[in-house]
Amino acid sequence: MELPCDGAGICMVCKNKPPSEETLACKTCVTPWHATCLVSPPQALSDTLQWECPDCSMIHAPSTSAFASGRSEDSGDLIASIRKIEDDKSLTEQEKAKKRQELLSGAAAGPSSLDGEEKKEKNDVLDILDKELTCSFCMQMLDRPVTTPCGHNFCLKCFQRWIGQGKRTCAYCRVQIPPKIASQPRINSTLVIAIRMARMSRSSNAGGAAKVYHFVHNQNRPDKAYTTERAKKAGKANACSGKIFVTVPPDHFGPIPAENDPERNMGVLVGEIWEDRLACRQWGAHLPHVAGIAGQSTYGAQSVALSGGYIDDEDHGEWFLYTGSGGRDLSGNKRTNKDQSFDQKFDKMNEALRLSCLKGYPVRVVRSHKEKRSSYAPETGVRYDGVYRIEKCWRKNGIQGFKVCRYLFVRCDNEPAPWTSDVQGDRPRPLPVIKELKNAIDITERKGSPSWDYEVSSNSFTSMVHCSNESLILKCPKILTIASQDEKSCWMWKKPPPASKKRVADNVGPEDGKVIRIIKRQKSNVSVREKLLKEFSCQICRKVMVNPITTPCAHNFCKACLEGAFAGQSLTRQRGQGRRTLRAQKNVMKCPSCTIDIADFLQNPQVNRELMGVIESLQQQAEQEKLDNISEECSEESDATEQRDLVADDQIAEEPKDESQNAQKQKKETDGDDIMDPSSNVQTMSPGKEQEASTTTDRASQ
Repeated sequence: MELPCDGAGICMVCKNKPPSEETLACKTCVTPWHATCLVSPPQALSDTLQWECPDCSMIHAPSTSAFASGRSEDSGDLIASIRKIEDDKSLTEQEKAKKRQELLSGAAAGPSSLDGEEKKEKNDVLDILDKELTCSFCMQMLDRPVTTPCGHNFCLKCFQRWIGQGKRTCAYCRVQIPPKIASQPRINSTLVIAIRMARMSRSSNAGGAAKVYHFVHNQNRPDKAYTTERAKKAGKANACSGKIFVTVPPDHFGPIPAENDPERNMGVLVGEIWEDRLACRQWGAHLPHVAGIAGQSTYGAQSVALSGGYIDDEDHGEWFLYTGSGGRDLSGNKRTNKDQSFDQKFDKMNEALRLSCLKGYPVRVVRSHKEKRSSYAPETGVRYDGVYRIEKCWRKNGIQGFKVCRYLFVRCDNEPAPWTSDVQGDRPRPLPVIKELKNAIDITERKGSPSWDYEVSSNSFTSMVHCSNESLILKCPKILTIASQDEKSCWMWKKPPPASKKRVADNVGPEDGKVIRIIKRQKSNVSVREKLLKEFSCQICRKVMVNPITTPCAHNFCKACLEGAFAGQSLTRQRGQGRRTLRAQKNVMKCPSCTIDIADFLQNPQVNRELMGVIESLQQQAEQEKLDNISEECSEESDATEQRDLVADDQIAEEPKDESQNAQKQKKETDGDDIMDPSSNVQTMSPGKEQEASTTTDRASQ
């Protein structure tokens, strides 16, 4: 095997760096070769001036394999192009060298005619990146790109090889490279993502097998959770949810009534037990089959599950103290870690519970048999225990030493609890005394009236008028029995429930379904250019970068945004304040995306010209594509307008003809009436004969 020397001058065969007297340069491609490693080196010194490398000389016998023949044809075309450049008298030596370099680096002007326009359209994004993001050392598309403070990009290995040779200046503009970047260069992740996306788009356009996404509609799902052939683990670890039996949206608050139960027309009943969390999900009581809280931080929490996840939980049946989520390290294989390692905060699902506390929303509660410390948990499966209302929430130091979010849940359901023998549901009760509130922080308590509250009818109020004290009413079972006899005394929505932001599974009308399909199609048809422009966004303004700047820590910003973030801050600050003058101290200016000091870089930030060229090219193509789409829509509208005008002209042209026929018919009937005797029998003429007579009359008149 014959191989040339690499970019560092090391022979790729013997792995040694040959001396200059043993190095041969091809006259066609100017590639260095190690003379002693060649199979047929030049015999005389004069032959070295006109020597061609094995790739250019084509002295080898043609191979019979299809791959070798195709490769020889490609190399033959390349050599023909190089010789054509050499024979061009109008070019200078510098221009010839530049064209040879472009040809050998794969950046020749435009693809061959055999590729076709379709392939050019598919790979235009990759062509832009290949043209703009090219390493100045290897002349290839950047691999693990590194950006210098002067705004030039190189491959990581090429940059390290350059620094290893003792060079401390940029190979492109000869600007000094800071020692920190030379010793520890940072990879520009934005460029990595952009190049990867472009290559993925080329591979998908090349006709490779598309990734298959499996989706089963709700009406086609089985009645129980199931596993497919793609399941990696036995049991229900990778199980799919069965059919959703209720017709409530995923963000439904409160009980699930009978009208939303088309299967049984009963709704979800208090005390109903399911086999596991997946079966509980099918009836909408608690949708997540792993998480303990179902909700949204800006909307509220719909349901919670008591399954013994946190040792701080306290369950007293009609009320319980619930611990929020978070505070555990679940990275890697620690998904079942129960040791708390940091404080919980009122964010995400904890904020959803806090919002339900402030609004007074009802929260569905399910208890699991995994809660071994509670006397109210079921022996097996998962049980629905009705709706509760969060009265207070706070933070305190948990048992494991870190702060946890705590919530006081109080039952407020119209149906009796599964562990009681009562016939009626809950009534308003005084809040329990919580001792841990003395040392609590961030206490949140509802100030206004709740959205879900107890409605007392006038009849029951008259029966209870002699017991005005609420505590006395709760101690009088006879009074409670009289009050419960009226159907209007119940828990209900005092304020309109929050409007749902999600749709019911597979309960979409034809028009809604059409809109959803259009939206999905638009999302799937997002071009690679739009995705790349989204990646090239400033980390401060979140818009496409204008005059992009790459910091030494490999973060990208708009130049104006980065300078505006440090506007009014001086690079140094004076010390002494009227006393002895001290040396000025440099101000630390941390990168907006990390903690690295970029004060030296901010003295003279340079725009990343290569990245700016990529962004401008993508924006121009996106604008051109938008204009083409607008012109196509206008042409379609004009064609439709012309079609409507033609139809209207045809209708207008037919109207006078119909009027003339009606006038002739009326004239003929009038003439017939003048000739015929009124007393005689009137003979009606058939349509066919009438038409013949009309035709005869027309011909006679003509």
